[in-house]
Order: sequence, then structure tokens, then C-alpha cells
Amino acid sequence: MGFTRQMSAQQIKKDKYVELTYAILDAQGETKERVDMPVKYIHGRNSGLFPKIESALEGQLKGDDIEISLSQHEGFGPSDPNLIVIDDLINVPAQFHKIGAEVEMQNESGATKKFIVTKINNGKLTIDGNHPLAGQTIKFIINISEVRDATEEELITGVIQNFSIDE
Repeated sequence: MGFTRQMSAQQIKKDKYVELTYAILDAQGETKERVDMPVKYIHGRNSGLFPKIESALEGQLKGDDIEISLSQHEGFGPSDPNLIVIDDLINVPAQFHKIGAEVEMQNESGATKKFIVTKINNGKLTIDGNHPLAGQTIKFIINISEVRDATEEELITGVIQNFSIDE
């Protein structure tokens, strides 16, 4: 006779309040992001989670640890070569002459986007507007720290801080 999970008030399903922490590992297994302050959401209500992650959380219990791999198409998307710009170092202000520097660019219609200096080589500077994990298969390691019924007020007002892991 095998062990079977019993339906529990602590099981994640629609309208449950959930708290979780997570780490994101890149394709090489290096931790790229870690969130130790619990992220709070109501399951099945515009959580902002990647769909594959929300689906994997369904049925899990408080205290569970799960690992979920996301392809580039399930995660941060493919790398867009149009968001990679290479310019002569002499054309770029000195404050941006370091790897990791953030450069805000504006297009013709006034929309702005953050780019990161990713490479400086042979008098050229490369900035990239892609998410740092774009184009990669990534792994989320998630710890579920709380599961409970959402309160009536939480369900009506949506007071739970809405968030998105991909931002």
C-alpha cells in the first residue's frame, strides 16, 4: 500500500493564499537570483507567475520544496539581437565605462528601456536590453512557506501584493 497525499487545507489550489521563497539558477547551475523575503499571492488569481510554475505549484503543500525547469520560451524568452547595441567607447559617457552599468535608452516615441553594459573590448562597448536570463533554460527552486485559505477581504479587494517573478 503506497503513501497517498490526502486533500489538505494546506494544499495549493485556486483561492489559496501562498507564500514562497525561491532561487533562480542559470543553465550552468549558478544561482542568479535568490528571494528570501516571502513572495505572497493568491493562487489562480493573476499571480504574475510563469504559467508552468503556477501549474507546478498546484496541489503542493506548505513546507514542500520543488524544482521547475523552464525553457527560454517558458521563462524570460529568447535573446533579441535587436536589443544588443555595440558602439565605440569614445561615443559613450565615461560613467558607463564599466561592466554592469545601467544605461536608460529612449526610442522615438519616448518609451524608455534599461540596458546593461555587458562587454568592453577593443575600444567597443556592448549594451544589452534583454533580461540577463533571456535565451537560457533556467531552474527555479521554490520553498512553499505558507498555504492557507485567502480571507474574504483578500479575495474581494486583492490586497495581497501582486508581483511578477520575471521582473
